[in-house]
Amino acid sequence: MSAPSGAGEPRIAPGGWREVGPVVALFARIAGRVQGTEPPAVFLTLGRHRRLFWGWLHFAGRLMPGGRLSRRESELVIVRVAARRGSAYELTQHRRLARRAGLTGEEVAAIEAGESAASLSARERLLLRASDELLADQDLSDALWAELGAHFEDRERIEILMLVGHYTMLATALHALRVRPDRAR
Repeated sequence: MSAPSGAGEPRIAPGGWREVGPVVALFARIAGRVQGTEPPAVFLTLGRHRRLFWGWLHFAGRLMPGGRLSRRESELVIVRVAARRGSAYELTQHRRLARRAGLTGEEVAAIEAGESAASLSARERLLLRASDELLADQDLSDALWAELGAHFEDRERIEILMLVGHYTMLATALHALRVRPDRAR
C-alpha cells in the first residue's frame, strides 16, 4: 500500500470524550493501559461512529481473541496481512501482540518479510500460504482448500477466511483515515 501525500495527518482525528462518548473513551483508556500505549487511535477514531464501532468490536473480538484459532496462529495471520497491506498501525500493534502470543522476534520478522521461519509448524506455514493466496487472489485454489481441510476443521477454515478479510478491511480503513500508530507510554 503506497503512502499518499499528506499521509502524516489523520483525516479524522481520534475523538475525545465528547466525540466518542464516555464508554468508548473509558474502553480506549483501559485498552491503552493494558497494551502499554496511549489510548488506541483505532478505537478513538472508529468510536466516532459509536453504533458501527460496537458492532465491529464484537465481530473483531469473535475472531481474535475469541476465535477457534490459537492466539499464536491468529497473530501470525494478522502480522502477515498487516505487512502485505503495508499497515503501519496494524504492524505496530500486532508485533507486540504476536510476541505475547509466543512468536519470537525472528519469526515475526520472517512473517513480515513474506517468508516462513523454519521454526513454524506445518499448520502455521499453511496459514501463511493461505493468507498469501487470499491476499493475492481473493480466493483459494481447490488444492490449498483441500490441504487446509487436512489440518483445520470447517469452522476454522471459515475463520481463516474471515480473519484475513477482516484485517484487510481494517488495514484499508486505517490507511484511508491516516490513523497513526499509538505511542508507547
